Amino acid sequence: MKKSILSFLSLLFCFTVIQAQVKSPDAFLGYPLGTKFTAHYQILAYFKYLAGTDSNIKLISYGKSYENRELVVAVVSSKENMENLEQLRKNNLGLSKAEGGQVNINKQPAILWLSYNVHGNEASSSETAMRMLYNLAEGVNRQAKDWLKNTIVIIDPCLNPDGRERYVNYYNSVAGLMPDVSPLSREHYEPWPGGRPNHYYFDLNRDWAWQSQVETRARVALYHQWMPEVHIDFHEQSYNEPYYFAPAAEPVHQDITAFQREFQIIAGKNNARYFDKNGWQYFTKERFDLLYPSYGDTYPLYNGAIGMTYEQGGIGAGLAVVIANGDTLTLKDRINHHLTTGLATLETVSENAYRLVAEFKKYFSQAAAYPPGLYKTYVVKADNLSRMKKMAVLLTKNNIKYAFGGDKTMTGFNFATKKTVLFRVGRNDMVINLKQPASVLANVLFEPQTVVTDSNTYDITAWALPYAYNLSAYGCKELFNGEFPDLEPKKDSAVVLTKPYGWILSWDAVEDAQVLIALHRANIKVRIAEQAFTVGGKIHQAGSLLVYRAENEKLNKLIETDIIAFSRKFRKAFIPISTSYVEKGKDFGSSVYPLLPVPKVTMVAGTDISSQSFGEVWHFFEQELNYPLNIITEQNIGSLDLAATNVLILPDGAYARRNMEKLEDWINLGGKVILMEDAISSVAGVKPFDIKKKEPVVKTEKEVFSRIYKEKDKDNSADAIPGAIYKVTLDKSHPFAIGLGDIYYTLKTDDKIYEPLLKGWNVGTLKQDAYVTGIAGKNVQEKLSQGMLFGVQPAGKGNIVYLSGNLLFRSFWESGKQLFVNTIFLVF
Repeated sequence: MKKSILSFLSLLFCFTVIQAQVKSPDAFLGYPLGTKFTAHYQILAYFKYLAGTDSNIKLISYGKSYENRELVVAVVSSKENMENLEQLRKNNLGLSKAEGGQVNINKQPAILWLSYNVHGNEASSSETAMRMLYNLAEGVNRQAKDWLKNTIVIIDPCLNPDGRERYVNYYNSVAGLMPDVSPLSREHYEPWPGGRPNHYYFDLNRDWAWQSQVETRARVALYHQWMPEVHIDFHEQSYNEPYYFAPAAEPVHQDITAFQREFQIIAGKNNARYFDKNGWQYFTKERFDLLYPSYGDTYPLYNGAIGMTYEQGGIGAGLAVVIANGDTLTLKDRINHHLTTGLATLETVSENAYRLVAEFKKYFSQAAAYPPGLYKTYVVKADNLSRMKKMAVLLTKNNIKYAFGGDKTMTGFNFATKKTVLFRVGRNDMVINLKQPASVLANVLFEPQTVVTDSNTYDITAWALPYAYNLSAYGCKELFNGEFPDLEPKKDSAVVLTKPYGWILSWDAVEDAQVLIALHRANIKVRIAEQAFTVGGKIHQAGSLLVYRAENEKLNKLIETDIIAFSRKFRKAFIPISTSYVEKGKDFGSSVYPLLPVPKVTMVAGTDISSQSFGEVWHFFEQELNYPLNIITEQNIGSLDLAATNVLILPDGAYARRNMEKLEDWINLGGKVILMEDAISSVAGVKPFDIKKKEPVVKTEKEVFSRIYKEKDKDNSADAIPGAIYKVTLDKSHPFAIGLGDIYYTLKTDDKIYEPLLKGWNVGTLKQDAYVTGIAGKNVQEKLSQGMLFGVQPAGKGNIVYLSGNLLFRSFWESGKQLFVNTIFLVF
């Protein structure tokens, strides 16, 4: 690596450099790029400086991060293209909508989008972005000037400024006058949670399709305004790894076109040409596949572009580190490598601009005329209007068209039973006709069984939206359209009573938690129906909430006025009742209508806890519930005060046995502890936790001796579960299951399952036919059968909740959110 700097002086692809009229990053920053990490505000300042001095560079501010840092892209091209930029953008957008019949593609430049630093601690790429934009500025690089004649380049210098600043601030706080190149030095070890994720500890590179994070929503909205032909996502990996660039590894999704595969090879060979000149190591066709739809390479691919990931070794490398072969990898090396692939890709795009645009146009024309996949129309039943509306929002953000309703009987594949059946399309059922430009992405998001050619995948292998939203759905081979653009407006059938006995509220959506929170904040007592009942000829299911007027009037004389205000604010029906007498079921004076306590929630953070699991809960409480969440470290578990905390959340992670033992008294006094995923393992054998892991069947001696080395990969695949969907049978009579019914579809990423609780409630179990879709090896499928995933164990006056499965996975598993709010607010 030491020779790389000298090589780079002769590199720049042997390009001729013109005397620059603008300051280089070194001159602007006051230090050589690569000798220190540049703060985000300085990166923005340099981008703004270049845009202010070069009319061929346009800066677009597209949003703010959670920590209020500005998100920008720079658009750069030739003078002629920049003078006609808006029309060129509209022309390109027309091609992506299969409406570009009048566009002269001979004169339409290709758009290359370069994304840097989606993972904050992969910090060399934002440094590279400055060098890249400088190379494209007027009067700097003659070859680049020629390439920009038929190419528009969009540069996003930092997709994740909050995570990057977390990393840079830590590194700067521990670095000495000179870099400590020893791999064991503290500057190469970030503290928890590290700089990789954003403010809420989400991996933004897995959020493109779901758009759960504010940075992603802003970026994808801008992306859909431009729809580039090529998108490059710059990353870093372990500093002992050589550089990776396309072509990608298997599995490659079957909907990725032959040209998209071919161009990956074309670009890869050009990158290789320059790396070979400098003797730089690299690899292709390994590790990084093209399947999961929410990456920075796959999401563009499913949107008609050539999406590619470039990975430089460098996570944890700081400014310099000694790598496994004894060489020293520097930040300057990393910048040079990323700059090389960036410029080489621009060269490749320019040389193939016409074909890229033509294939881009062809992609969307074919997508609209000949949808991919076995099913041409998907119908999602209106089982739950709340989750239906959320699905509609997600599809809109992804430019996927849909409609509602129709009065017809269809034949379709039932997602639940996996059988082809007759079904009726109802007024509020969603119809997704794939004869549309976004048909590929729509098919990828809905297909019930994704074809996976290799079990050695980089991420989950199942994500079909009907399962994630727990809505009944059908795949139809016939094309047909919905008849209505929107859901049927809800009819207002509110009954007004003077001085009612009380009011009934349904509980079947996550938003209902907002209503309960508002009632509690107004000091209004709320009860829950543990059993179904009938009043006024209408059946109200178990889990319905009740507010009694008299018991609230003692503290709030304006209770009726408040109820009317809440009903209007939340557009929620508060059904008045005139009497405590119930036609069927228990009368309202019965003990089956207990008061719901106000949750006072604390969550544990720390080094051995999954930052992803922690962040998902943190984000859910703050951004979706707007509910207070106290955060403590593990060593303070023994200091819990029931008056201040009656709910304790232990996210996925490992916890010290001595700390778990401290929970017994607090639980027995009335506390509720929620154990998520591997947190369950930490309480095995600890009082009062009665949980036992279900152990796998031990292999026989014959099976062990029959293994041979050449079948080692086969053995691994038998134990693989990178992410598969399983059907959980729920005890629908328990408050845990309210709003979902009998079945919940969980995404399993491990093979952990537990013996049924002997004392308590096995509220979520796997039966023999529980496997639904995704990769789950033979051994895993044998193990994930006949056991408990979700359980509630009473202990003293308190409860223990076991959640062996991520209910909030990446914030897109919408049905899991229902179970989670039930766990927080209803299970006491």
